Amino acid sequence: MMDPVFLVGQVFNGLSVASIYVLAALGLALSFGLMRVINMAHGEIVMAGGYVAFLVMRLLPGPLGVPAAMLAAFLTAGVIGALLESTLIRPLTDRPLDTLLATWGVSLIVQQAARDLFGATGVSVTAPAWMGGAVALGPLSMPVTRLFILGAATFVLGGLTLFLSKTRVGLLVRAVNQDRPTASAMGVSVRGVDMLVFALGSAVAGVAGVVLALLGPVTPSVGQSYVVPAFLVVIMGGLGSIRGTTIAAVMIGLFSALAQIFVDVSFAQVLMLVFVIIFLQFRPQGVVAIRSRALDA
Repeated sequence: MMDPVFLVGQVFNGLSVASIYVLAALGLALSFGLMRVINMAHGEIVMAGGYVAFLVMRLLPGPLGVPAAMLAAFLTAGVIGALLESTLIRPLTDRPLDTLLATWGVSLIVQQAARDLFGATGVSVTAPAWMGGAVALGPLSMPVTRLFILGAATFVLGGLTLFLSKTRVGLLVRAVNQDRPTASAMGVSVRGVDMLVFALGSAVAGVAGVVLALLGPVTPSVGQSYVVPAFLVVIMGGLGSIRGTTIAAVMIGLFSALAQIFVDVSFAQVLMLVFVIIFLQFRPQGVVAIRSRALDA
């Protein structure tokens, strides 16, 4: 009979993995939901956030290092996203295949630049002392780092939801998402909204990079390890839906963690792909179906 403590521990691990998937996938969900653009360089923005964390925490060691790194990665990745959207994505908005190929080229360039600057073996981020322990809940021991990641993902998700649902800028984003031509005819700067959303999604990806840096070394290919699950989360969640993305991330994270009870990590990844394929066979619109005039056209 399965040890219930071990089972609860795997559920906790699944939720912590889901929190990473949420942070990595939110940017993709926002950019594709609004602009219908597939950004193949998204993983490299996550990687850039990890390297920013490495630099900031070397300059500012101690308890304030992690919050400072998250803020710096958020701002840096947001600027990178705005530049990428204005210089590369915008001219190719109506040519999705060209956008995919162009961003894939950017990802290769950024990976090579990271190898030249930081080396191919990667760099390690030393977490502050207060993140080194664990919280005991009965016989279950939960690492503080994993709890921090869960809290960070919840904070980012809640802040993003409030921003899009309670602010005037969020109203403009929803208007453009529902009907771009009408929003433009009513005076909304559609291009400005596109840049803002792309930059915001990139900024969240930068925070995901900081989170990954706390768990392992930052390498030039670290973003690629998570961009495929992030794409799966976006597709399974329902293209452009933050709520669907969150639910899908939890489903995939829990499935992967529970599958590792019976099989090794590599085969668990295969089972995760099979799970997503079967799910989409029965619900091709995803967890949450988003309807808009842009999708109906």
